[in-house]
This record gives sequence, structure tokens and C-alpha cells, in this order.
Amino acid sequence: MSDAPFIDALRGAARTTPESGIVRVMNHARESGKPFIPLSAGEGHLPTPEFICAPAHAALTAGETFYTYQKGLPELREALSTYHKRYFDRDLPSQRFIITGSGMQAIQLTIQAIAGEGDEVLLPTPAWPNFAAALGVMGAKPVPVAMDLQNGVWSLDNGKLARAITSKTKAIFINSPCNPTGWTAELEQLADILKLARERDLWIIADEVYSRFFYGESKGRSSHRSASFYDLIDEDDKIIFVNTFSKNWAMTGWRVGWISAPPQLEQVFENLVQYSTSGVSAFMQRGAVAALNEGDDFTGQMVANCKIGRDILCDALAKCSGVRFERPRGAFYLFLGLDKYPDTSELGLRLVDDTALVMSPGEAFGDAGAGFLRLCFARDHSDIHIAAERLTNWISTHQ
Repeated sequence: MSDAPFIDALRGAARTTPESGIVRVMNHARESGKPFIPLSAGEGHLPTPEFICAPAHAALTAGETFYTYQKGLPELREALSTYHKRYFDRDLPSQRFIITGSGMQAIQLTIQAIAGEGDEVLLPTPAWPNFAAALGVMGAKPVPVAMDLQNGVWSLDNGKLARAITSKTKAIFINSPCNPTGWTAELEQLADILKLARERDLWIIADEVYSRFFYGESKGRSSHRSASFYDLIDEDDKIIFVNTFSKNWAMTGWRVGWISAPPQLEQVFENLVQYSTSGVSAFMQRGAVAALNEGDDFTGQMVANCKIGRDILCDALAKCSGVRFERPRGAFYLFLGLDKYPDTSELGLRLVDDTALVMSPGEAFGDAGAGFLRLCFARDHSDIHIAAERLTNWISTHQ
């Protein structure tokens, strides 16, 4: 029986939702039945540490399995307030924080609150594809603003952002440090973007998921995090932050995230949670409290390990001809261009077969990512050494 009658009966936005180029390569590797080194997904190799698992297990064993606060446990929201004071030196009330079922849901709910049918949101690209797809599902339009690549360095031209604004524009999405390029905005650029948003009465959706994965000084700023809109905001600024527990604390499978928004929106977001998932499991939130309160050393060790993994890859690839990349200042991805392969959508599949390395094709991150591969270096160093050897050997024989 043909699929067409069923598919044609769906909403257009659902029918046209694109297949993930990242998942396509991952599935190809899984279906091969052969061992491989996963450098495609945005996660490390470490399982969630015991100090996070233990309170979740205890809560589960104690029967904390009932409905709970739609906006999150009070203890977790308070822990987020304390965490932001520690890392951003801001006194933010717990009412700013809404617990969501993943960082992806934080993005979805934020889009639901801001943009709908016919609205536009500016999106610097290359960009993580899920944001644009989530906009499309809502009937809104992502407006790509291509970042510049000059002398091997990615940059965002704020003038391009300004010129892309129309009467339909509702928001600017800023992901810094950036997935996939590693581009990390300086404070002065964030200030200029905030000034533009204030002048044009636009929302900013700030995805600062990788702010702790920062590898150096930023004009005198401590290296413990990247520059943030938290360094700049006033109480009346229209900024919504989306974040997740996945990256900092090795909790990708837990699917717990948060929104930080003006406290006047607390009830709005509680309602949106109610009519989507009705809240995050209480026992998982107990683990999230422990992550915030006890996880600074663990996160610091992960960041240090990622920096070593980055340097292993970059140092090896720097010896190859016909490759281009920027040593990323933030996040935990290397965005690698191969001169001989302007289209990497099929190359990713080929490299799985030839090298048993799973990497994401740049086309998955928008047209501006064409000709690149994304490699996640948040892995065990032995795997990174093997990956660097296999990849450089393949490049030397195929360029």
C-alpha cells in the first residue's frame, strides 16, 4: 500500500521536516554491524557520574515517581539561581528558571512563546540543524545569516544581521560558543547584538550550552567560561536563555534542560510545559540538583580533557595538505574542510566504510557548512589518537 495517502493527509510542516544528516550517518554506522569510533553525536564517552546518579536512584527507590511541579522542583530552581551567581555573578531569582524535558524542549517552548506562522527568526549559520527544523514545525521561518570564513577564522558580521531584519522578524538566535564551528563571541560583539535587538524591539534566544567549554582568555576574562549575555542584560531586556544538563555533566540521556527567562513569563512557560509534557520526572531532577551543587570539578576535568582532545586532532591535521580548519575556542567540535570534497553529504558515509569513523557532514548545518565535516573531540584520548591517525592517513591517500 502506498504511503502517499497517509503522508499527504499530514500538515505541510510535518511532511517537509528534513531528515537529520547527523542521524543519517550515525544510523549507517550502526547498521554496518562493525565497531566504529563515534565522533558524530554531541556527547562524550563518560557515563553520568555516581554523585549525580545516586540521588536520582534514591529518589526513585523512595517512590518519588508521581506528578510534580510543572515548572520544576523548587530545590532545582534554587540550585540554578545559586549556580548562576557562582558563574555569572548575577543575582537571579529562582522564578527565572523553568525545568524542561531537555535543551531541545527548552528551544521548542521558547519558539512557541515567540514565533509562529509567518514569523521570522535570524539564525547565524552554520548552525545546529534542530533549531531551524523546530521553527519550521511551528510554521515560522528560519532566516540564515551566513557567517564569514576568512583566513581560516569564522566570524559573524553584525551588519548582516541588521540587514536581514524585516517587519516579520521576531528574534535573533545566538549560539556562542557555536555548534559546529566553535566560533565564540567576544563581549563587545554580544553588546552590539543586544543593542541591535533593543533598537528593533526583537527577542534574543541565547543558546549558551557550551559556555563552560571555553579554551582560553577572552580579553582579560577568566577562562572558566565564555562571554555571555548575562554579562550585559538589564531587567527589561527581552532575552530567553536555553540550556541543558547534557553537556556539562555527561547527562545526554537524561533529557533534562532549563529555560531562563524574565520572571514575568514564569506562568506562561509553566502553562507551555503543562500542555506538552506536564513536567520532568522528580527523581531525574534530584540528580540535576546534585550536578549543579557538586559538579564543578567534574565539569572542569571534562573541559580540560576536551582541550587535550582538540589539540591532538588539530596538531595531527595541521600536517595534512588540502585541509582547512580553525582551532576552536569553544564547544567541543572541530569543523574540518577538505579542499577536494566540496560536498560531504556522501563523504560522511564513505568515511564510515573506509575508516570506521563517524563524523557529521557539514551540509547538515546549512548551506554555509557545505564542504565541511564536524568531529566531536569530547572522547577518550586513545580514541582521538586512533581517529587522528586514521583520518590523516585517509586524507593523505585521497587528496
